[in-house]
Amino acid sequence: MVEQLANKVAIVTGAGSGKGQAIAELFAHEGAKVVAADSNAERLDQVVSKIKDAGGEAVAAVADVTKESDVEDMVQTAVKQYGHLDILVNNAGMLDKLAPVGTLTNELWDQVMTVNTTSVMIATREALKLFTEQKHGVILNIAAVEGTSDNRASAAVAASKHAVVGLTKNTAYMYQNVGIRTNAIAPGSGDAEDEESLNIPVAPNGNEIAQTALFLCSDISSYVNGVVVPV
Repeated sequence: MVEQLANKVAIVTGAGSGKGQAIAELFAHEGAKVVAADSNAERLDQVVSKIKDAGGEAVAAVADVTKESDVEDMVQTAVKQYGHLDILVNNAGMLDKLAPVGTLTNELWDQVMTVNTTSVMIATREALKLFTEQKHGVILNIAAVEGTSDNRASAAVAASKHAVVGLTKNTAYMYQNVGIRTNAIAPGSGDAEDEESLNIPVAPNGNEIAQTALFLCSDISSYVNGVVVPV
């Protein structure tokens, strides 16, 4: 079977668990050399070990994606370890306490916006230094259904994910003529009450998100740019 990401180098943020772990593992299975980034060193080492035990290639990059110096080191890890970078998956993010605007504190707002949105901008900006020079690259942002529609999520998460969608579309437009594609995935969400009364499907698991990420980051989707794929 042909590996869909053979000879590709991919950074996956938030790779220590959940969607990020699933994406990192699938990408490695499909031939990518993976730079798995996360702030939790212990979980990250477990993910990298699992990838290597399965015959894949990966290296850990302990990083706080809200810190520019950490992001610079993360990107340089890819260059130093594998010589180049082809794919950036901005998956790291956070939820909060479902606070509406009336009870939202400045501190929580700033934290959510920094983790969910500013980190995407910082990592994208750093990767673009390489992508624009080499005239190719793929950026995939993990947004959320909360960033595309009305929802029960908190004001801060909804705003931050709307911003990720806007950033995705703008980056796609601004860099489309230099061989760079930028897309996003908007994972759905649901709870037991919603699922029963409104027939809303359960939230997709990490493997289902990873399969969509694989499509958007592989050459199969070479003409897909500036889209937000709901899953």
